[in-house]
Amino acid sequence: MRKLVVFMHTSLDGFTAGPGGEMDWIHVDDGIFEYARERTEAADTALYGRVTYQMMDGYWPTAGDQPNASKHDIEHSSWYNQVEKVVLSRTMAGQQKSKTTIISDDLATKINALKQQPGKDILVFGSPSAVHALMRENLVDELWLFVNPILLGQGIPMFKDGKDRVKLQLTKSHAFPSGVICLHYEKA
Repeated sequence: MRKLVVFMHTSLDGFTAGPGGEMDWIHVDDGIFEYARERTEAADTALYGRVTYQMMDGYWPTAGDQPNASKHDIEHSSWYNQVEKVVLSRTMAGQQKSKTTIISDDLATKINALKQQPGKDILVFGSPSAVHALMRENLVDELWLFVNPILLGQGIPMFKDGKDRVKLQLTKSHAFPSGVICLHYEKA
C-alpha cells in the first residue's frame, strides 16, 4: 500500500506560516534540497491544497527551463512535470487539468482508494489546511518536519483540530548546519 507522507517546514513553536501566510522565515539551501530528494524520488504523486497547488503550478512547470535555474530547480521541475497531482479543493471542483485530480468531497474514501492503487508514495508539500483535513481523517502515514530555528509566536499551526491521539515513532533525524532539523516520524 502506498503511504501518504507530509513534507512540511515548521517553526520551533509549531507554525507552518505566519499570521498572513508568510513563509519568509523558512530556511532552504542545497543541503536541505539534496536531503529532501530522498523523499521526492520515493513518490510519484504530489498532493496539495488549492492555494499551495496554484503557487506550485505557477512556478514549477517551467522553473527548470529558466537560464538561471539551479540544479534543484531543474530536478524538481522535471519531477513536478512527471508526477500525478492531487488537489484538495471545493472551489476547483469539476476543473480538468492534465495529470491532475481534484478531490472536493468524500476525502477519506478517495484518499484511501488512491493509497490502494499501485505506485510510489503520495507526498504532501506544505498545504497546512489540507494536512489538517487529512489528519482529521487519520490518513497521514509519515511526517517529515523541517523544524526551523525560529519562534513565530502566532500563525497557521502545524496541528489543528485533531480528533484522536496519534502515536508516532521517530525513525530518523538530521541536523543541518543552518540549525534546521528534519524529524521523520511514522505512525507507531
